[in-house]
Amino acid sequence: MVKNVKESIQKAEVLIDSLPYMQKFRHKTIVIKYGGHAMVDEHLKRQFALDVILLKQVGINPIIIHGGGPQINQLLDRLDIQPSYVQGMRVTDGEIMDVVEMVLVGKVNKEIVGLINHCGGKAVGLSGRDGDLVCARKLRMSSKNKGEKLEKTPTEIIDLGQVGEVTQINPGVLESLSQNDFIPVIAPVGVGDNGQAFNINADLVAGAIAGKLSAEKLILLTDVPGVNDKNGQLITTLPHQDLEGLIDDGTVAGGMIPKVRCCEDALRQGVAKTYIVDGRIEHSILLEMFTPEGVGTEIF
Repeated sequence: MVKNVKESIQKAEVLIDSLPYMQKFRHKTIVIKYGGHAMVDEHLKRQFALDVILLKQVGINPIIIHGGGPQINQLLDRLDIQPSYVQGMRVTDGEIMDVVEMVLVGKVNKEIVGLINHCGGKAVGLSGRDGDLVCARKLRMSSKNKGEKLEKTPTEIIDLGQVGEVTQINPGVLESLSQNDFIPVIAPVGVGDNGQAFNINADLVAGAIAGKLSAEKLILLTDVPGVNDKNGQLITTLPHQDLEGLIDDGTVAGGMIPKVRCCEDALRQGVAKTYIVDGRIEHSILLEMFTPEGVGTEIF
C-alpha cells in the first residue's frame, strides 16, 4: 500500500512539474511533422496518438503533417512500378502520382486519423487539396554539367514531374477545425493552379503551415537524436545564425540539411521555436514540450 501511495505521489509530482508548460502553451498552435520509425512501430504509433490527444486535452492546438515514403515504395514494388530518382528525389509522373495520393491520402492519413479517434481523440484527415489548403507549383531543379568553366556551361533543367513546392497556405479550414476541437491530420499533397496534384516534401509543408499560422513550435520527428556536432554529440540548442557555418564545415550534412533549412525558414516566417526530435523515444513530444531538458535539438 505504501509503495502504491509513493508511486501515485511521484505521478502527481510529474503533473505539477508540467503545469507551468501547460499554462504557457495553452491556446498555442504546435505543428508536428510525423514520420520515421514512429509511424511504423505499433507501440510508438499508439504513444504518438495518446500524446497528441493529451496536448489537445490541455488546451494546446496540435496540427499533424505526415510523411509516407516507405509505404509509397512498398506499393510501387507490389505494382511492379520502378521509379527513377534525381538527386535523391523521386520523379513523379502521373501514374506514380496516383499511387502517392492513394497511399498518403487514402491509406496513411486514414490510419493516423483512425488511431487517434480510437484512442479517444477527435481527428480529421485532410490533404493539401482540401479547401486549397496547400497551393503548389512544379518544383524546378537545375544543375550545371561538370566542366572546367562552370560559369559558361549550360544549365540543365530537371523535370521531376508532379513534385511540387509550396506557393501559398490557406489556413481557413485548419482554423475552423481547431476552433471546434478537432485535430487536423494533413497529407502533404498540394494543388496547382489547374487543380493538378503535387507531391511535396512533408517537412516543407509542415514548415510552411507553421509559418503561416505563426505557430509556437514546429517539431520534426526523425529517426536520429537530433543535430550532432563533429564529435557525434547531440547539440541541444542551436541558434539559427550558426546553421550556415555548420553546413559549410560538414557538421550538418545529407538528409539533415533540408530539415534544418525547414526550421530556418519557419523561424523566418514567425515560428517561435523549432525542434528536431527523435521519434523513436516514447512520448518524445511530451518530453520536449513539458520538461526543461527536452530530448532533441532546439533551433531558435
